[in-house]
Amino acid sequence: MKNIAIIGSTGSIGRNALDILSSLKGYKIIALGAHSNIALLQTQIEKFHPKYVSIGTEEGYKILKSKFPKIQILFGNEGLKTIGALDETDIILTAISGAVGIEATVEAIKKGKRIALANKETMVAAGPIIQKLLKEYPKAEIIPVDSEHSALFQALHSGTPREIKNLILTASGGPFRGKSTDFLKHVSVEQALKHPNWSMGSKITIDSASLVNKGLEVIEAHFLFNVDYDQIKVVVHPESIVHSIVEFCDNSMIAQMGTPDMRLPIQYAFTFPERKFNTRIPELDIYSLSNLHFEKPDLDTFKGLQLAFDAGKMGGTSPVVYNAANEIAVELLLNKKIEFLTLYEIIEKALIVFPTQKITSLDDVFTVDKSVREFVRKNFGV
Repeated sequence: MKNIAIIGSTGSIGRNALDILSSLKGYKIIALGAHSNIALLQTQIEKFHPKYVSIGTEEGYKILKSKFPKIQILFGNEGLKTIGALDETDIILTAISGAVGIEATVEAIKKGKRIALANKETMVAAGPIIQKLLKEYPKAEIIPVDSEHSALFQALHSGTPREIKNLILTASGGPFRGKSTDFLKHVSVEQALKHPNWSMGSKITIDSASLVNKGLEVIEAHFLFNVDYDQIKVVVHPESIVHSIVEFCDNSMIAQMGTPDMRLPIQYAFTFPERKFNTRIPELDIYSLSNLHFEKPDLDTFKGLQLAFDAGKMGGTSPVVYNAANEIAVELLLNKKIEFLTLYEIIEKALIVFPTQKITSLDDVFTVDKSVREFVRKNFGV
């Protein structure tokens, strides 16, 4: 029996994980963490009976303390860190959005846990720190949950690190694939939230529409797999069947395919190195695939992807700036305070205003992260 902790349990990844675990034998939920969806969290508590629960709002904390007196109720970022550091946890799924998930991951590494990582910000903003910690605590391991990085992780088992030629991340292209800059000037938030293939939370759906999501994945792949940026490519693949590809030095390409459903990479992060049959995971009907398309991304129109490569190559705190500026820009867009293309303007401006600094500690990450967020809100939060 393996004990599982899930932070971000009320989000799309967390809900899919609980769906998987409800029909997967040998795993027990001992901790849940969420921000503010108190109604859904209560339902999850009643179904899975965790020993520990963390909530991000004071109102939610009071409600849970009153309703579940036998459960240890935790609060805020300290609550997430406590869950990350639990001795009895075997695997922690970090699926909470934003930089708030970083410290819980750090605590889990120090405890030698498996981290099923669905929080891009951990590697994007704190990649150098995480890499250093993984060397200090070799019992800890990170298994990526993002479908693209999970695909790379799986395909990389076909060769050695020395044999890697390129990592090829696939992108659906989102709802605006093939559109021009002139078209994007007039798109609405509602249009941006209509992803053609995936059902995700609003923030990641906007990131997919802007291709910033793929930019974050480029930076994450660099730190996860220790591969130079010049060896990371992006290809637009609108069907979302091929989840990513590894090209080896002999020019062979190993791709991982599957339905566009997050439950497969989530389960694989729990069960690795084993694979297990689960009726919750839909089967890919290979005979229904008449055409698969692959295109070069339009870096001039979808500038967020090129800016990610730029920030990654700058190194240091520049990926922190890229991520933080985008997070607040998306927040402003969802609140209809800016236009869609202003997302790119905000990221580009932030990268100019905040020059690259060396990262020596998490404090460096959090200081820059906070400053960038304040800058964006002050200058663009109409």
